[in-house]
Amino acid sequence: MEALLAELELTGAALAFVWSIVFLGALVQGSIGFGLNLIVVPAIAAARPEVLPAASIILALPMTLGSAAREWSHVDREAILWTTLGRLPGIAGGAWLVVVLAPDQLALVIGATVVFASAMSVAAPRIEITRASQAGAGLLGGLMGTSSSIGGPPMALLYQHESGPVMRSTLGATFLVGTGLSLLALIAAGEVRAEHWGFGIAMMPAVLLGLFASRYFHGRLEGGWLRPCMLGFAALSGLAVVVRGLL
Repeated sequence: MEALLAELELTGAALAFVWSIVFLGALVQGSIGFGLNLIVVPAIAAARPEVLPAASIILALPMTLGSAAREWSHVDREAILWTTLGRLPGIAGGAWLVVVLAPDQLALVIGATVVFASAMSVAAPRIEITRASQAGAGLLGGLMGTSSSIGGPPMALLYQHESGPVMRSTLGATFLVGTGLSLLALIAAGEVRAEHWGFGIAMMPAVLLGLFASRYFHGRLEGGWLRPCMLGFAALSGLAVVVRGLL
């Protein structure tokens, strides 16, 4: 354990805190379709901001794979194509931001993205699902996801009025493709190093536990009290990251 703490540059209390937040994020995303990095990124930004966004993108891989595979028969397969086509230019823009911004500037972008993403999710306008809206959600998701690892809200807004299985599985499938492409873009830009892999992999047990536990909460959390509480927590955490970056 001491070796792990030294490698992650965390205290035991900080590791337990981040693990618990990752578990909560995976529980929420496995239950309602999105929310992992919306919850997790502020916690990582407070503990180890220099490993963002690559580490949070890495730890999201098993989450998206599990979400897609668990309810694969409900996936809107056309969405995978059109969101991916829209995501490509967004990923390029997000990778450019990671390269050109200093760590403190990127922390401000991440914090502001968390607040913006929370506001988008609360506003929740009804959007017709078309090829154009799928591509547009992919574009915004690619830009936000690559620069801050928080790319879920655009797709969540688009599919929020679909049934739980369709929303969770479609978001999982499109996030899996998008997360993989964002990671490849950051690798090509030289922004993924051993510390990013180490941190992301160290958080995966908490992700898998949260994903497993979420199967017992589908019905309770799809339209319940946890979503507004999660968004409020994420918005306050994002504001804290912005203030921390400014100071």
